[in-house]
Amino acid sequence: MVFAIPFPDISPEIFSIDLGGFTFALRWYAMAYVVGILLGWRLAVMAVRRDHLWAGNRAPIEPGRVEDLITAVILGILVGGRLGFVLFYQPGYYLANPAQIPAIWQGGMSFHGGMLGMAAGAAWFARRNGMAWMSVLDLLALGTPPGLLLGRIANFINAELWGRPTDLPWGVIFPGPAAQDCPGVTGPCARHPSQLYEAGLEGIVLGGLILLAVFARRWLKRPGQVTGLFLMGYGAARIFVELFRQADAQFITPDNPMGYVVQIGAAGLSMGQLLSLPMVALGAAFWLRARTRAAA
Repeated sequence: MVFAIPFPDISPEIFSIDLGGFTFALRWYAMAYVVGILLGWRLAVMAVRRDHLWAGNRAPIEPGRVEDLITAVILGILVGGRLGFVLFYQPGYYLANPAQIPAIWQGGMSFHGGMLGMAAGAAWFARRNGMAWMSVLDLLALGTPPGLLLGRIANFINAELWGRPTDLPWGVIFPGPAAQDCPGVTGPCARHPSQLYEAGLEGIVLGGLILLAVFARRWLKRPGQVTGLFLMGYGAARIFVELFRQADAQFITPDNPMGYVVQIGAAGLSMGQLLSLPMVALGAAFWLRARTRAAA
């Protein structure tokens, strides 16, 4: 290793307070969720206040109802994200310990599960209120990238979900014995800051493309087009970043050091890639279906 970046001295906690023998802490990860939701909410309100952006020159929801939609979506994300982690990543453990499934405070959330939960929450809300489901999904696609950006930055601050060992000059020396367990590496082990790769691609690049599509190109005129762009963009970004991201420990074995869940000779697919491929296909289907319809 020629050069590496020491991990910055940033605490996962913004501050903590001791009260009556209990410690209450505000963590960067929680703050990322809160600020991401607030930014997504403001983007959604900005869009629905501009009727000319939507099909039929009418937004699918009134600005005052966006808060109710966000509440339904948050519940869907929490339930879906947790169940996705349980089913996709550690089904054996939770089958043996079902009482641990609700313990989300111990960590363990899946983005793909959260996305399915978000879609389910949006579908329930749209149907209950007689709204166009696909346009509601487009609205959520617009508001999601800020949360992805901040969430991945929070993952970096937490020194979690780091990448594979690298000798590139921007490799980061993450703390902890697990991050420093790099067979064949002498001295400190630098790893890809894959959390920041995802923050840039999913938050900045994809978010910028969606903003351009919505406010400059008026893609909301064709319901499903923005949702398709989001699904294709996130799926492609995740598939790419998984090339540099360390696989989850439960998938790594002496015979499978890369942690592939599907092996094809010396290559293979990680769980993140396997779950992202259907996203790309579904996104392409949404986008093509929307493009075949005349803009209203």
